[in-house]
Amino acid sequence: MFNSLLSLFCGTCMLYFGAEWIVKGSSRIASKLGISSLVIGLTVVAFGTSLPELIVSIFSALEGSPSIAVGNVVGSNIANVGLVLGLSALFFPFIYVQYNDIKRDLYVYLFSCGLFIFFAFDGRISQFEGIIFVTCLLFY
Repeated sequence: MFNSLLSLFCGTCMLYFGAEWIVKGSSRIASKLGISSLVIGLTVVAFGTSLPELIVSIFSALEGSPSIAVGNVVGSNIANVGLVLGLSALFFPFIYVQYNDIKRDLYVYLFSCGLFIFFAFDGRISQFEGIIFVTCLLFY
C-alpha cells in the first residue's frame, strides 16, 4: 500500500513538473521560431502528450489486451475535449478560438474520427488499417 501511494505521489509530481516544462519549452520554441503557440500546440505539445498513451497502447497490445489500446484512444479523446477544455474554460472563462486557425485541423480530426468509426464496424482494427492511420498522420 505504501509503495502504491508513493508511486502515485511521485507520478503526480513528475506530471506536474513535466507539464510546466512542456509549456515553458514549447512557448520558447514558438517565440524563437516566430510561429504561433497554436501551431506548437498542434505539433510539439500534441505529440509529447500522446507519447504516454502510445506506450500504454503498445504494451497493452503486446500483452494480449489490444482492446485497452482502443479504449485508451477513445477515452482520451473524450477526456481531452470534455475534461481538458471544460476545466480550462472554468479557470479562464473565455478561451478564444479563431475558426480559421483550426479549420484544417478540425477537418483532419473529424476525418480521423470518421475513419475510426468506419474501421471499427467489423469489431477490429487491422494492421492495414493501422498503416492507413499512420499514413494519414504523416500527410497531416
